[in-house]
Amino acid sequence: MRIPRVYDPQPFVAHQDLVLGEFAAQHLGRVLRMRPGDQITLFNGQGGEYGAELVQVTKKTLVARLGAQREVAADPRLVVELGQCLSRGERMEFAVQKATELGVSAIAPLFSSRCEVRLQGERLAKRQQHLQQVAISACEQCGRSRVPDVTAASTLLDWVASVQADLKLILHPEAARPIAELAAMQPVRLAILIGPEGGLSDDEVAAAESAGFVPVLLGPRVLRTETAPVAALTLAHYLWGDIA
Repeated sequence: MRIPRVYDPQPFVAHQDLVLGEFAAQHLGRVLRMRPGDQITLFNGQGGEYGAELVQVTKKTLVARLGAQREVAADPRLVVELGQCLSRGERMEFAVQKATELGVSAIAPLFSSRCEVRLQGERLAKRQQHLQQVAISACEQCGRSRVPDVTAASTLLDWVASVQADLKLILHPEAARPIAELAAMQPVRLAILIGPEGGLSDDEVAAAESAGFVPVLLGPRVLRTETAPVAALTLAHYLWGDIA
């Protein structure tokens, strides 16, 4: 049986008992129906993970006895912030999930002039919380110990003006430079901007370039907005990160 790996955002102390948080307890107790003596793996997003054994399981409370902290090889060396224009429904969830699996460090949902998502207020806040949970679930699956931050949604223009990175890339199907031409660079922090389903406007591309973004081409085909981060992050971690 595969040992479940679960996120619980509270402080851990090796070799101590831990009362699991509500979400972790519900998943392990009600969904997986685990029992005392079962083995689990826990991480809290602060680095590393802990093997643990369930020592108490009731309807309301699960207690785990932590082992020693273990280092996690799946955490990426390259720091990548992804500016991803919001898309509808499962497309955005897919982008967040796969970006997390491929080593993104932070995801900034963006509104642009051609963005079809018009959420505001409470609905927008709930969407952000849901996308953060998608990232957490992806970390549980892929073995990462640090959860990428899904930030509050902002405008594309605000994000390109404020993001800090050694190298900033904007994916554009009409760019003259393939991303491979930048292979000799040695960025530690990278920012990648990806447009919405309708693409970026000329003014948005110009604003990004004025903020230091370099237009790059991934290949001869136009990718969907949810496919582009998969291709871009794979190439980025191949060129400068930990994908061999």
